[in-house]
Amino acid sequence: MSSPVLQTKGLSKRYGRRPALTDCTLAVPSGRVVGLVGPNGAGKTTLLHIAVGLLPPTAGQIEVLGGQPASGAAQLAKVGFVAQDTPTYAGLSIADHLRFGAHTNPGWDQQLADDRITKLGLDPTQKAGKLSGGQRAQLALTLAIAKRPGLLILDEPVASLDPLARREFLQGLMAYMAEHDASVILSSHLVSDLERVCDYLVVLVASRVRIAGEVEDLLASHCRLIGPRRDLAELPAGVEVIQDSHTNRQSTLIVRSTAPIHDPSFTVEQLTLEDLVLAYMSQAASNPRPAMETTR
Repeated sequence: MSSPVLQTKGLSKRYGRRPALTDCTLAVPSGRVVGLVGPNGAGKTTLLHIAVGLLPPTAGQIEVLGGQPASGAAQLAKVGFVAQDTPTYAGLSIADHLRFGAHTNPGWDQQLADDRITKLGLDPTQKAGKLSGGQRAQLALTLAIAKRPGLLILDEPVASLDPLARREFLQGLMAYMAEHDASVILSSHLVSDLERVCDYLVVLVASRVRIAGEVEDLLASHCRLIGPRRDLAELPAGVEVIQDSHTNRQSTLIVRSTAPIHDPSFTVEQLTLEDLVLAYMSQAASNPRPAMETTR
């Protein structure tokens, strides 16, 4: 089995007395498109900034592709990063950006960069300050992937884009993934976008990891139960209630179970990824607690 692309143990970051990331322990497998999801202020950007070396942790350990973040030129070359505001230089042309990328990245793939710009229909002589938000995001993605990183980290790169620009950005990302052997961590609070592209999920709420694992496994182990009002203590062993709501006659539960549920009094419904994420967010908001064990 290949080594995790991102591995943390007890990783924490504090600003004074305010926790931004608390006791984060993860082992993200390689070759995945990882959705890092949570509400604003959950700690997503903090985790990613530590992973790329922009922030030092307060406590704990982190390895990215087997090395310490930003520990040298070789480590920097392994990781591509697109920040939340998809930064570009307004006064430089697209061609200037590509020349800068070639100058600063020893593994730069000029053919890949040129082909993407051509396919996007962009004029290399156009200044970045004249591009639309979606075009700037595509330019930033081109700069990140043309360095041929082993791990591509994207911090909410589509948050400010319109739906069409978001779709085009994600299509470009998936086309790159299909053609190259790379891993992606994509941070977003737009679960509908993640649902289309991600096969591994990490949910961060209030600075803590709430759940992590393969999307397929997580959806298979969670469900919605609807039935007569039930005391939660009566549920079978191995059933963990993530979210519950009740009327005088009916209980609606979102649960995690280690085995199929055969109780005929319950209707069992499958969850969407959004259902799953919102359940863990609601649980964290009503009952803050330490991080759950990571699902492998």
